[in-house]
Amino acid sequence: MVVDSAQGPILASDLDPRAASARDVADVLADKELTEALEAAERPPQTTIKSTFSFAPPVLSPSKIIGVGLNYHRHARESGAEPPARPVLFAKWPNSLRGSGEPIPAHRDTSALDYEGELAVVISRVAKRVPRERALEVVGGFCCANDVTARDLQRGPGGQWVRSKSLDGFCPIGPWVATPKEVGDWRQLRIRTWVNGELRQDELCGDMIFGVEALIEEITTSITLVPGDLILTGTPAGVGMGFSPPRWLAPGDLVDVEISGIGKLSSRVAPAE
Repeated sequence: MVVDSAQGPILASDLDPRAASARDVADVLADKELTEALEAAERPPQTTIKSTFSFAPPVLSPSKIIGVGLNYHRHARESGAEPPARPVLFAKWPNSLRGSGEPIPAHRDTSALDYEGELAVVISRVAKRVPRERALEVVGGFCCANDVTARDLQRGPGGQWVRSKSLDGFCPIGPWVATPKEVGDWRQLRIRTWVNGELRQDELCGDMIFGVEALIEEITTSITLVPGDLILTGTPAGVGMGFSPPRWLAPGDLVDVEISGIGKLSSRVAPAE
């Protein structure tokens, strides 16, 4: 497992040997003492991890990946929808998880492959009926996410949101998890998405219709969250579907999702198997 530093990513076990037994970030976040020790540890003068390495997803086996649809005003408009009165929730399955540097498969099931750069929230405590004023107490950290979507499946007969967003490899996250202390005010984070070096999405996370606290309050009224669960908080305007004609992803395309204060998640589209 790695953590970020001013010099680049470093092995968490180099900062505290207890981290060597952690399977993923969820294990660390469940141990408050270890989390605090890693935050306080002095960083080495340089990274020993090559930038060409790929990363496993920082959370390997969440019990739930909860997505939020139409959570930015401009994205709702480009989707042809009215801003929702309540959060639009859907599920993604863990088989969709990939880490930074790992490929996005171009499945034969779709000819309308799209990207969605997003801020992901990682839960650190059991959370049930959490009021928004205490919501950040259950947040262990934040990371970048790409809510990859097969638009033809999503918008086809029956509106298959879960299927369109849960194909293998359709949820890259990473490159690591930044703690709330490292991030500061999540509203000031800027999310940007590039496709082959072209900037497609650029918006402040504070422009969400329903913010992180409101989402946690809404979700936990009826769904109990546990450590390692992920909330994908929605995507800004600029997805491929929003262009005329649509600009779908193709094998070989490189998608970079960068959030200020967190890092950059990079994924290249691989040919269909």
